[in-house]
Amino acid sequence: MSASELELSEPRLVWERFLELTRIARPPKEEERAREHVLAWAARRGFEGALDAAGNVAIRVAATAGRNGAPTVVLQAHLDMVCERDPATPYDPREGRIHVVREGDWLAAEGTTLGADNGIGVAAAMAAAEDPEVVHGPLELLFTVSEEQGLEGAKALDPALVTGRLLLNLDGSSDGSLTIGCAGSTHTFARLRLEPAAPPPGCLPLEVRLGGARGGHSGGDIALGRVNAIKALGRVLSRAGGEAPFRLASLEGGVSRNAIPREASAVVAVAAGGESKFRAAADRELAALREEHADDAGVTLSIEPAGTADPTDEPTTLAVLGLLEAIPTGVVALSPGVPGAVETSTSLNVARTEAGVLTLASMSRSAKADALEDVVAAIDEASGRAGAEVEVLRSYPPWEPDLESPLLASARDSYARLFGSEPRLEVVHGGLECAVIGTRLDGVRMISLGPEVVGPHAPGERLSVSSTERFYRLLAALLDDLSR
Repeated sequence: MSASELELSEPRLVWERFLELTRIARPPKEEERAREHVLAWAARRGFEGALDAAGNVAIRVAATAGRNGAPTVVLQAHLDMVCERDPATPYDPREGRIHVVREGDWLAAEGTTLGADNGIGVAAAMAAAEDPEVVHGPLELLFTVSEEQGLEGAKALDPALVTGRLLLNLDGSSDGSLTIGCAGSTHTFARLRLEPAAPPPGCLPLEVRLGGARGGHSGGDIALGRVNAIKALGRVLSRAGGEAPFRLASLEGGVSRNAIPREASAVVAVAAGGESKFRAAADRELAALREEHADDAGVTLSIEPAGTADPTDEPTTLAVLGLLEAIPTGVVALSPGVPGAVETSTSLNVARTEAGVLTLASMSRSAKADALEDVVAAIDEASGRAGAEVEVLRSYPPWEPDLESPLLASARDSYARLFGSEPRLEVVHGGLECAVIGTRLDGVRMISLGPEVVGPHAPGERLSVSSTERFYRLLAALLDDLSR
């Protein structure tokens, strides 16, 4: 769908570049087509492009006439997106099929994530580079890969790819604020072997599927108390198992390490004659979940024959259910300095059963490094009680604010001149690549800005049209100011 069909006017270049990206498959670790797209765009305009070994892209853009002596500014965004979809939709971001619709001031995608996180940042950087109305010094467009899987592209960034030391990260989520810091994160993987055991005679294999949860960003939306499908399914199974014993064969759920899981399923073998009790208990627990989570009342549960199952034994089944209950998920601590802001959280985001091993992957976040270690210790303790082994990957450190930064001062001045007010300064609970890039580029100064994006990482993700216009105006004004 074109910008004119969606009745999008200014900034037209931004909308054209963004809509092009919605037609390109770009899940994490599969950004090849998106990378080829931006490099081809650069070549057509005579911009120099370069790659590092990780697949990160740098595009060098000459200064506007008269601004050659200005410092180089890096415009940074990530190419990949979280590819979530409703099961019934014909559209699929993993195949480059995003159907963009406009709803008043909002752009959304029918049945899928929109990819505004961070396609709109990539589009804004491309537009600023080719827009004759934007005055700037030398630019480097830095497009990283695999941000949505632990900021892996930024972690592997070759410092030689980038010369600039003023960096504007374009992955912010509100045009009314400037982001100056973010929480650090740690990934934990609890692995428990599901040794197959002979099922009791006459047991019934069933697939239990919980879906319809709203999901969302496991950092930005964690305080909303939404249903975590994996945790919720574990709760349903525990209650049902109290009425009708069963053996677990497999557990699956979630699609991304940084998205609250929307769906989860398990294959179980219910003891002979216990199906009706199992179903009744599961339905009662579903009703309780809906009552507790009024904002997630669309949660559904289906129980269908599974054909065959190779269940584990009863002690292992009970260990899994206990671990699902014990692994912490949600807000752990609020910030003492910022009322209502989350300081520490954790979320069980992915469950996978492969080769007889169940893996439960969690992502924990905190603005304090020692608080992260406390959460990891809690997960490790719960896993140890269940007999699971734990792998810990410390993903990235907190990005600590620099309130004395000259770059921040320039951004605040540009914002105040444009909009007649001071921007909010935010330290976000989600991860930003600035946390890693700051360790890769010595002496770099950074801020993050962007338009209003609501509900990233889940279908229903929305991008404000008017906010995007204000964001691009701010970006243009700041580039002008930094090149004087």
